[in-house]
Amino acid sequence: MAKYLLLKHYRGGPAPVNDVPMDQWTPEEFTAHIQYMEDFAERLKATGEFVEHQALSSQGTFVRSDGEGRPPVTDGPFAETKDLIAGWMVIDVESYERALELAAELSAAPGAGGRPIQEWLELRPFFAALPTMAE
Repeated sequence: MAKYLLLKHYRGGPAPVNDVPMDQWTPEEFTAHIQYMEDFAERLKATGEFVEHQALSSQGTFVRSDGEGRPPVTDGPFAETKDLIAGWMVIDVESYERALELAAELSAAPGAGGRPIQEWLELRPFFAALPTMAE
């Protein structure tokens, strides 16, 4: 089994086919989208392929060390993940091909008008073992 991260983006990738922003959806369209995601996760739980998923809040802050007791906090000027990443799902599957199949299915979640979004999802494998540096 291999773990993969499926990243859902607000922006930053190619535009989806059904490119109506979520803040313009009706409550029914939003509910149908969330239900699709929950049903998808339940099917993967039944097959043992589901690890976790999470939607992300639009709030967020960059923090770094700037010396002891002084963590600088900024809200930009660079692209921030709160503007880019909507959420994720982690799957544990037998093959890369299966990961592609599931990503394509997730991409078909309904959006505006009940039509599939056909959004681009970023599929990233987890390292099975951390890489090492040769001296």
